[in-house]
Amino acid sequence: MTGPVVLAEPQWQARERAHVQRMRAWTAPHQERRARGEKHPVLDFLFTYYSYRPGHLERWQPGPDVVLAGPAARRFLDRPAYVETGHGVTLNPAAFTGRRANTAQFVLRLLDATASRSPRLSCFGLHEWAMVYGEPADSVRHSQVPLRLGSAGTDRVVESLEIRCGHFDAFRFFTPPARPRNTLEPARENQVAFEQPGCLHANMDLFKWAYKLDPFVPAELVADCFELAADIRELDMRASPYDLAGYGYSPVRIETPEGRAEYARAQGAFARRAAPLRARLIAHCRHLLGGKG
Repeated sequence: MTGPVVLAEPQWQARERAHVQRMRAWTAPHQERRARGEKHPVLDFLFTYYSYRPGHLERWQPGPDVVLAGPAARRFLDRPAYVETGHGVTLNPAAFTGRRANTAQFVLRLLDATASRSPRLSCFGLHEWAMVYGEPADSVRHSQVPLRLGSAGTDRVVESLEIRCGHFDAFRFFTPPARPRNTLEPARENQVAFEQPGCLHANMDLFKWAYKLDPFVPAELVADCFELAADIRELDMRASPYDLAGYGYSPVRIETPEGRAEYARAQGAFARRAAPLRARLIAHCRHLLGGKG
């Protein structure tokens, strides 16, 4: 059994600077838009639906079993869960409380189950269409953005294709008339049974499961999951019924066979990209739980 890794002050400060710079590429534009009162139908989701604030996303942390050496490390003592040892500053294992253990156990169970399944690539992003089905154009979520096919054309697409959404946190935003059209019945209670690795939202949610383990997760893992979520969000909205040309996004026209094939190819690529991140989170949860779970 090996002991904790001790990082010399120049080592951990270099990692900290790299992380801050990496995340500010996302947080700074968001904060500038917010200061101008400007909404972004694609990127705001990363900071509104997900509850990890920009300041937290920028903040570097080493995760467990790492000791930060040098006098500058003492500023980490201003954060909860850090303690000073004879070698430097580290996370206090005693701060991994029952609540945090319960979170890690749920995340492990969910991600283990998801990883055990083959990706399904046949939903074609219709969840976004089902979220506006039967709604007047001026009352949809992104009402500042026009619908590519208009309200009637959007509704015809929903009525012409089978909806197979198994992700509850997408399904719960379906309009009332769209809900019975879904061939699956996802619910919070059956989330572990329904989640599958081809789902765009399941793969975006790796970001959520990473930051739910804060501070007992390395910042670099959170950042990797965030950047995956950002890239997936772009496909999610390009395949949506919204006309995002004014924001520089070309549509994936899932109302056509060619568009559905393009979506499925991109969905499969994201499933492959998400798999090693999911594996890292699974291993991390097992480590935090002492090999249990």
